[in-house]
Amino acid sequence: MQQLKVIVDYCNDLLRVNDFKDYCPNGLQVEGRDQINKIVCGVTACQALIDAAIEKQADAILVHHGYFWKNEDPVITGIKRKRIQSLLEHGISLLAYHLPLDAHEQFGNNVTLAQKLNIQAFESEQRGEAQGLLWNGRLAQPMSASDFTKHIATHLGRAPLHLPDAVNKPIQKIAWCTGGAQHYIEEAAAMGMDAYVSGEVSEQTFHLAQELNIHYFAAGHHATESYGVQALASHLGDKFGIHTEFVDIANPV
Repeated sequence: MQQLKVIVDYCNDLLRVNDFKDYCPNGLQVEGRDQINKIVCGVTACQALIDAAIEKQADAILVHHGYFWKNEDPVITGIKRKRIQSLLEHGISLLAYHLPLDAHEQFGNNVTLAQKLNIQAFESEQRGEAQGLLWNGRLAQPMSASDFTKHIATHLGRAPLHLPDAVNKPIQKIAWCTGGAQHYIEEAAAMGMDAYVSGEVSEQTFHLAQELNIHYFAAGHHATESYGVQALASHLGDKFGIHTEFVDIANPV
């Protein structure tokens, strides 16, 4: 059992939330009971995750995608009302960490994705807009595009979209940024990478990959961002002696 404030303050310091200009508030978004014994974690604070947390008698939910995004309607109605009402009625706190969880060098989405895909000698770009978010590394041995596609599917449980099929060069040097970061493909090409991996894809990504002569793999927003929150929750469990559990709400996107 640990105080909510102690856990929130620790996470905020650990993830250096004040270093990021983000699209949403990071940290405690909905305040529940003061004492925490069990945390349910997941990628997105959807109703299905909240319902699972209620069923499992969790005291808090830890997610990557929370609420109160920039430019969204601020009124508490409809889906948002139902979600927040469910949290408040059951005294469940909601903690959400977006860019700070993407960038963290030990528990972040990017570093845990690299570990999952067996990418070696990885490091983050520390310049410009992509600071701390765009990572690069190497495979132990070069792979063909078809083999790397199978490699991603095997380790993430989801077949990626590969663009463009016309590129035949082998893959060893890889850059990546989880989630909806397809726009970093030009930076990846400028770094001399063979391939760039992210979660989502845009119409223009096909043309950019073809003209930049770089492989692009859209491996899924949910699939690429499932591991950071698990690593963070596991760390909190060990540090504070509390129960943590990951609930995977399946999402093909």
